[in-house]
Amino acid sequence: LLELMESGGDSVQTGGSLRLSCVISGSTDEANFMGWNRQAPGKEEEGVAAISPGNGETYYAEFGQGRFTCSHDSAKNVMYLQMNDLKPEDTAMYYCAARVATLSAIWRGRGVLEPRQYKYYGRGTQVTVSS
Repeated sequence: LLELMESGGDSVQTGGSLRLSCVISGSTDEANFMGWNRQAPGKEEEGVAAISPGNGETYYAEFGQGRFTCSHDSAKNVMYLQMNDLKPEDTAMYYCAARVATLSAIWRGRGVLEPRQYKYYGRGTQVTVSS
């Protein structure tokens, strides 16, 4: 059983930066795959970024490439999402998520950022970008 808690959300102006943190705690289970999702009002949840803690490989949604960086500090077991050059369309609740098992067969073929692939989710942190 894992517990995830996000922090770092804030209100910023267009072009600003934020670093979100996700503290992962709980049992000795180690996350096999972790990621960030977001959901804006009236929109479906979407995958933002993901990281494989074993090899450090990262994945990004097209809208985040070049602006967002996902990382994991294995010593602290904290995942980060550095977001630069923020835009009003980045306004959303951001959630961190993790799974300890390999990807379930029902999600294969839906893309590495499929937001529903995870078993554990945090409660979210709000990011608001004003123009």
